[in-house]
Amino acid sequence: MTLTHWQNQLESWLDQHHTMDDGAHDIAHFRRVWKTAQQLNRAEGQQADELVLLAAAYLHDIISLPKDHPERHLSSRLAAREAVFILNELAFPEALIPATCHAIEAHSFSAALPAETLEAKLLQDADRMEALGAIGLARVFYTSGRMQRAMFDPFDPLARHRPLDDLAYALDHFFVKLYKVADSMQTKSGRAMALQRRHVLERYVEDLLQEL
Repeated sequence: MTLTHWQNQLESWLDQHHTMDDGAHDIAHFRRVWKTAQQLNRAEGQQADELVLLAAAYLHDIISLPKDHPERHLSSRLAAREAVFILNELAFPEALIPATCHAIEAHSFSAALPAETLEAKLLQDADRMEALGAIGLARVFYTSGRMQRAMFDPFDPLARHRPLDDLAYALDHFFVKLYKVADSMQTKSGRAMALQRRHVLERYVEDLLQEL
């Protein structure tokens, strides 16, 4: 069966069973992660199993606890467990399920689990790429708005005279986490892409300061 067949199967399952009101973790996010994972795989010599990558990309956030949930760090483990049931229901190749679930489990920044396979490294890079660039810029303010956090401290946006606090200000999240995400990529191609996307965030901060 082709990748297109399995992509259609996964999208059909999600359409029928998965309700998600979080626009940062919706079907469009799954599609972007899959596309980026493919792009990175090609740049790395096309060595990864694309079917594992596909399934992991579409199911990596099948369970995604809110960022302020006390057990947020368990989301990827819970998603990996849920993925087993879904993949078995779809008659996915049984031999590929462990690798798919490892990639899902290891993708999360907060879980802090080592990515031990190329597929896991590619998925981790592709998912973290979503925190950078123009998409990352949109997602950080979208998520902060949902959590009723201010865009920035109007009196001290760069936290020069106060501790950084990304629970209060979206802009602080750039310095607390997003810039560090760019340094956490597992693959050479991922690091190159992340550097370009980090520059988008840095240019935004420069523009924001000029306007303020």
